[in-house]
Amino acid sequence: MKRQIINPETSYTFSDYFKLRASTEDILDYFGYSKINESLVLPLSEKEIVNFDVLDARLKEHLIHISLENELTRREFLLAPILSEVRHITQSKLRSEYWFEFNHQLRGSFDYLLKKEKNLVIAEAKQSDLTRGFTQLAVEMIAIDKAEATEKPIIYGAVTTGEEWRFGKLDRQTKTVYQDIRLIVLPTNLEEIMRILIGILED
Repeated sequence: MKRQIINPETSYTFSDYFKLRASTEDILDYFGYSKINESLVLPLSEKEIVNFDVLDARLKEHLIHISLENELTRREFLLAPILSEVRHITQSKLRSEYWFEFNHQLRGSFDYLLKKEKNLVIAEAKQSDLTRGFTQLAVEMIAIDKAEATEKPIIYGAVTTGEEWRFGKLDRQTKTVYQDIRLIVLPTNLEEIMRILIGILED
């Protein structure tokens, strides 16, 4: 008999799935989804990033001179500058700490939600744990999938510590969550991160 890892009668928030010790695969299976790890081919914008050099220099300065040991500091000095610039370039809508609720088990605050042609949900990896952070991200993408009756076939997401980024996507037709096996790291790959974020929103 399969062990029950989620009680159907219990309410959960997105952050509760981060705390569960069950595997990502088992949690997604509860909702009827599967998970595959692979090297994803992600949208990559060719648009000119006008203020890239300024942003690159600022983030490098932050990495050198600011102690980034807590999530609030990383959010303010690493995540906010990047997402603010991406929002400006794409003219998308940016929501932070955005409450989203589909039912009593798919509810909670998205750390960041960027909305344009496509939605992009971004989860901060609490305690710098990208593995559990991806579990939370995957559940958030499932919530969007179940709640939104659109014809867009793919939902994209990313989990980040501020310095490390891992992307994922949800194929709505096959109900499969794909986790990119690559970690993309600041400051070396700032341009790639931004081009992926812009590409997803404008794809």
